[in-house]
Amino acid sequence: MQAPDLPTWAALMVAFMVLLGAGITLVGSLGLLKLKTFYERVHAPTLGTTLGTGFIVLGSMICFSVIQSRPLVHELLIIAFVTVTTPITLMLLARAALYRDRTEGNIDIASLGETSKRAE
Repeated sequence: MQAPDLPTWAALMVAFMVLLGAGITLVGSLGLLKLKTFYERVHAPTLGTTLGTGFIVLGSMICFSVIQSRPLVHELLIIAFVTVTTPITLMLLARAALYRDRTEGNIDIASLGETSKRAE
């Protein structure tokens, strides 16, 4: 393990980035529990996941850049895949739920638009 070789300034930056990423992800998870409807709940975890993972991976990049033990290809791939797949998953889930609710007659689409306008 090469963690003792990490300078203090780098260890503090890595710790800050990892804790910040974990905190943002936690806030997104709490939004999943706190918000009422599916359409409100679907946004909080995706934003928390993308930004939280970004900070955690940034901390990993700082750590392994300072140690110089390996290239940063793994971290770049993680950022690319999370950034691409999370919004696509959000969009597919929301569209599937909207389609289901429209076909079952469970939702008034006009009231959904009014809710989003009030939130802005």
